[in-house]
Amino acid sequence: MIALTLLADPDQFKAPTPDELFQLPPIIAGVDWFTKPVLLAILSSIIVLGFLWAAFSNPKIVPRGVQNVAEFGYMFVRDQVARPFLGKDADRFMGLLLSMFFVIWVWNVMGVIPLAQFPVASHIAFPIVLAVSVYVLKLYLGFKTQGVGGYFKNMMFPPGLPKFIYVLLAPIEFLSNMIIAPFTHAVRLFANMFAGHMLIAFFSMVGFWFLFEQLSPLGAPIGVLGVLMTIIMTGFELFIMFLQAFLFAMLAAMYIGNSLHPEH
Repeated sequence: MIALTLLADPDQFKAPTPDELFQLPPIIAGVDWFTKPVLLAILSSIIVLGFLWAAFSNPKIVPRGVQNVAEFGYMFVRDQVARPFLGKDADRFMGLLLSMFFVIWVWNVMGVIPLAQFPVASHIAFPIVLAVSVYVLKLYLGFKTQGVGGYFKNMMFPPGLPKFIYVLLAPIEFLSNMIIAPFTHAVRLFANMFAGHMLIAFFSMVGFWFLFEQLSPLGAPIGVLGVLMTIIMTGFELFIMFLQAFLFAMLAAMYIGNSLHPEH
């Protein structure tokens, strides 16, 4: 959007503040909750649903086209996310993990799509909703499988250690599993998308400012450097977008697996 504004009227360019980048106004007047991130989150869900429906509504024995791509994604999540942490229970949670992986990935990719240009996960509310959902599921499965007392006992007092170690280990394990883990699960995704969006916005502003607004023999090389860095950071951010979707789904599988199989 910064680039489009500059190309349309360079004289009207004003560098946006962080609040202007992330605190977006409602799309419909009077409907405060319906902002651009909410719209993009809804569109992301529709895209993922449409993609998976097109791939698996009428599957072929020999996959082609969309089904081939979707099956590759399914096998990636199954082999790299679900099975290493869930073992024989992997298939039970494939729907959750596959949906989570694809939705977060599309959320993130929205940050580099023209006109959208906003990674949904850079708003902390969206990662928090997913992290809290995983947290609640983890507790439910842990209490159901091990019992409430057994869950906290296995979490805070792992067997085979000298008893005096538990004085330090028990509170650390409690804080790590009950507070720090869900907090970092959400913040890791949010912080990476927030920082990436800020960096791309910064370098694009530098490039267009010195090439359009303050064009001069001295400023032109800085502007070119800004454009080159924008391209480089966009490519790097595409990798980070995929990586963060993978890590979020992988941690979700790990937390669920720990509740189902405390011995591991």
